[in-house]
Amino acid sequence: MIGRLNHVAIAVPDLAAASARYRDTLGASVGAPRDEPEHGVTVVFIELANTKIELLHPLGENSPIRGFLERNPSGGIHHLCYEVGDILAARDRLKAAGARVLGSGEPKTGAHGKPVLFLHPKDFDGALIELEQV
Repeated sequence: MIGRLNHVAIAVPDLAAASARYRDTLGASVGAPRDEPEHGVTVVFIELANTKIELLHPLGENSPIRGFLERNPSGGIHHLCYEVGDILAARDRLKAAGARVLGSGEPKTGAHGKPVLFLHPKDFDGALIELEQV
């Protein structure tokens, strides 16, 4: 059901400093910051040959990343995103298997402009999973 790894998301306390580290220290191709108000984050994508890194920073007081950074002040891996061909079929299969879909269960538009869903980390060995339809 899942396809390739689309990205690894890392919550960071300082988006500009993290972007500079990837660009200047690691020599990576770093995109411009982009606000995603529906998700309460500002994102920066780092393009790699085989996947992407998504740097996440809180946008607004109710950002889910704010709480994550309060618990992890230095930042850290927030979620893994896997590609799926049909997000509704994937959702229905996962729910039938007992997995919990976060939120309303209906896909939202993600940072790539494609439908996404998040799966409860307690159902996936402590890892928050994002599914993105490609």
